[in-house]
Amino acid sequence: MFRLRGTAVRRRLYARRVSVLGGLTALLGTLFLGAPTAQAAPPAPPSASTARTYLASLTVRAEGSLDGYSRDKFPHWITQSGTCNTREVVLKRDGTNVVTDSSCAATSGSWYSPYDGATWRAASDVDIDHVVPLAEAWRSGASSWTTSRRQDLANDLTRAQLIAVTDNVNQSKGDQDPAEWMPPRTAYHCTYARMWVWVKYSYGLTVDSAEKSKLTSVLNGC
Repeated sequence: MFRLRGTAVRRRLYARRVSVLGGLTALLGTLFLGAPTAQAAPPAPPSASTARTYLASLTVRAEGSLDGYSRDKFPHWITQSGTCNTREVVLKRDGTNVVTDSSCAATSGSWYSPYDGATWRAASDVDIDHVVPLAEAWRSGASSWTTSRRQDLANDLTRAQLIAVTDNVNQSKGDQDPAEWMPPRTAYHCTYARMWVWVKYSYGLTVDSAEKSKLTSVLNGC
């Protein structure tokens, strides 16, 4: 769901400024420290060669229908421990110097979005992306799953299925697969493809021919 905060002009200017600063920070980190100083950290996906093996084993099938789909059929942001739900756990994991209140809500910190290289100082500017979107999963086989299995996918912290990213970049992705959308930051394409394949392989989801072709091309260039 889209959210309006401030004027559209002010938001665009701020996003542009932060994106530039985020890119400079990432560059300086790479030159002097070997990596950005603040970087999202979902579980590391398999290597490109392993991802290519996984991809080759996936069933190629035209995407199914969205008939009957609802996000409610993928119960998400469930309680993980204490008062912390899945979103809050990922915000804490992927952020830097994150401070939370008694209800586990992030009150301060910073979040580096690897999709676009921007850094954000407010949790409200960050979405938790399902790398394989829930609607995409539904079309790729999850429509026949139990609700429990769909809940597992929607809250999976053991694989690279959840990652904190810039909210409107996540919204631009929607439910598109890699043949239709890739992160704006091309340096992240290899990682993104490895993450995507890992999730699809782990859950036995199918790929369509255009999706497989794009993933093959990206992985071959890793």
